Amino acid sequence: MSTDSTRARTPIVSRSDRRGSTDARKVAALSAGNGPAVTRTEDLSTGDPRDIARALLPEFGFSDSQFDCLDSLYESESGWRIDADNPSSSAYGIPQALTQLHALPADYMTSAESQIRWGLGYIRDTYGTPCSAWSFKAGNGWY
Repeated sequence: MSTDSTRARTPIVSRSDRRGSTDARKVAALSAGNGPAVTRTEDLSTGDPRDIARALLPEFGFSDSQFDCLDSLYESESGWRIDADNPSSSAYGIPQALTQLHALPADYMTSAESQIRWGLGYIRDTYGTPCSAWSFKAGNGWY
């Protein structure tokens, strides 16, 4: 019977044991604060509404596979127009939010990004996914 103290130990092997000295140029490049890396922030406020929606899907937990359903839903609701207005109700914008029933962001009436963010949150909270919302709309004529 062996115990930890008498058991043969396997030597630890590391690739660093086979490396030579560190390349000074590599160390300098990796430690430089202002290297050649590029950071880009995408301004979604002026883009095509479909591109905005694609970019926002992951933020709401949706995969890109949900986009076709969202596209069908918003095409049927508003044609992706931020100024789409339903005169028989208070529905407005890309997702056709009922403006009298919902608390909307201050820039909802003029911002595609704001409308799409609101719409994706509404879809997530009410239907779970854009495909579920589209399926409901297809069966009921509204969502």
